[in-house]
This record gives sequence, structure tokens and C-alpha cells, in this order.
Amino acid sequence: MINDNYPFLALSIKAWGQELGFSDVRISDVDLSQHEAGLSAWLAAGYHGEMEYMAAHGMKRARPAELVPGALRAIMVRMDYLPPESPPNWRNVEHQRAQQAGQAIISLYARGRDYHKVLRGRLQELANRIEVEVGEFGYRVFTDSAPVMEVALAEKAGLGWRGKHTLLLNRQAGSLFFIGEIITDLPLPVDPPVTPHCGQCTACITSCPTQAILAPYKLDARRCISYLTIELKTSIPIELRPLIGNRVYGCDDCQLCCPWNKFAQVSEQADFAVRNGLDNASLIDLFSWSEADFMKKLEGSPIRRIGYISWLRNLAVGLGNAKRELSMHQMDTSELDSALQKQISHPSEIVREHVLWALQQTAIVA
Repeated sequence: MINDNYPFLALSIKAWGQELGFSDVRISDVDLSQHEAGLSAWLAAGYHGEMEYMAAHGMKRARPAELVPGALRAIMVRMDYLPPESPPNWRNVEHQRAQQAGQAIISLYARGRDYHKVLRGRLQELANRIEVEVGEFGYRVFTDSAPVMEVALAEKAGLGWRGKHTLLLNRQAGSLFFIGEIITDLPLPVDPPVTPHCGQCTACITSCPTQAILAPYKLDARRCISYLTIELKTSIPIELRPLIGNRVYGCDDCQLCCPWNKFAQVSEQADFAVRNGLDNASLIDLFSWSEADFMKKLEGSPIRRIGYISWLRNLAVGLGNAKRELSMHQMDTSELDSALQKQISHPSEIVREHVLWALQQTAIVA
């Protein structure tokens, strides 16, 4: 029989969530109707690029009850992901590495275990614990795995406010955290949202290498480096390649410059510890991996999801940008050229195209 003491149950859920490693647990209703017009306009403008699944689901993203019949609430969770070994001056370290042309920059969140696996497992454990308490109930567990406007739900629940870069910000944790949810038919009491605290700051907008943030809260994914290196499966537009620099999987620039990330919390989860030296890897070393190396070394990593072809494509762009940077300072590029030449006849047309482009990069971009 379902326990009707929902305020007490909500407190218990939050305590169980903390025990499972979530940094915060909040509850919201599932009414996202106020976001439908904005979502429709964003899709109509084509800002989703080749992410056709976003257009295919349409307004379903703003209607959680279509995913979980009878849905009333979303139990929203936050889990910090700044790698456990990160030094206090981690932002300076990241900025300095980005300035080193031969370094391969991989987004902080992707240097350890795939967050989908970690969060989904913990959320399922939380759902199981609730079921022990209340008996069978209606729910589904999600973490970036279904057409759900997660940031909007998290904002409603009070996990933070939406920053001008469209990511969620938290006063105690910045933006370096994952969010996930259990959408349920339990009528739990909801938490209030928090007030926004971006003020007049536009650091995230001005820092974006590709100017993907068109205006506060307005992102053109087609220009975003995270989209270009992860979601895009075809050729990276030539005009954007020089702007990507040495970022080969994702981009943290809009987060590194955010004043709130001085409060980013180092993760307590060993799963998010850096693997394969991805916090200090060179473009040449990663480009030398065979497909078997890629599959083996990145087992359990979110990077594996993009596939070996996109991996080589991204690294070729990074190598081309490094080649141009070195040539500008009249430095030797023979090692970069040698690495690229080894893939000039790769079976993939996409890889060959990007390798050829990279080899052509000099101090003056053609």
C-alpha cells in the first residue's frame, strides 16, 4: 500500500539520494508548457543542426506525462563531476593546456566513466528504495537518455538557475555537475525554484570560440564545439575548423570563464577519476591509436559513443590547427605532418578529407 505521508517520503528520498552519492535532490512538478513556444522557435530556426531526434520528438520534450502516464513529479538529482584529483587551481591549469597547441583537450566530464551508466544506476537504486517504502509505483529513470527538458525541470526544482550559456548554475557548485531524474506518479511536495544570479555578466557569451551563444539563453548548436565534435557525424564546416583549436571532444570554455565555477565541487565519485591520462594527452599520441586501441582504452567512456571515425576527424582538425600555430612561430611541424600522413589513405572519406585539410594548414590559412 502506498504511503500517503508524502512530505515525510520526500525527506526520506532526499536522504537516500545523498547516501547514493547525489550532491542534491529536489522535486518539481512536470508542467513545462511555458517552454513549448521557446522550444518550437529554437527548432524552427534549425539551431538543433543534425540532431534530428530533437525535431522528431517535437513538443514531447516539454510534456513528461507523455513519457510516463500519470506523471506528477520529477525527482531531480545533481552529481558533481570535477575529477577527484583536480588541483585547487584547476581552471588555470585548463586554460594553460588549451594554449599548448600539441595538447588534446577533452571536456572535463568525459575524462572518466560514462556518466549515463553512473547516474542511471544510482537513480535506479533510488527508485528501488522508494518502491521498498511505498510499494509498486509508476516511474521512469532518465539521464540525458530521452526527450526530456532536464534543465527546465531542474530549474523548477530549485537545483539552480539557467545561465546565459543555457547550462544550469548552482551557487554552491557552479555548473560542473550532471543532472538526472525519476519521473513519477507520486504526488510529492515540490521545492521552490531559486533566483538567478548571473546579473550583467556575459563572460560565457564573449568567451565562446565559435560564437555559438547568439544572445543570453540562445544557443546555436550548429556552431557549438560540443555539437561539432560529438553530435555531428558529417564533415565539420571548414570555416569553423580553425576556431575549434585543440578541443577534440566537447568544450568547457563557457564554464571555465564563469565566475560561479570557482565554487565547483570536486567529485567524490571514483568513477569520474581521469582515465588513460586524458587530462594530459597529446594530439599525436591519441591520433596514433588504432580502432582496437580506441575501443579498448575507451571502454566505459562516453567518448566511445562518437565512434572511431569522428575521433580521427576531430584529432585531425586539432593537428591541423596545431600545425598552423607552430608554423606561425616558424617552428618544426614535421612530427605533426608525419602523424597526419599515416592516415592520408584512411578508408573513410571523412577522415581523408580532414587529414588533407590539416596537412594544408600553414601560417596563412588558405
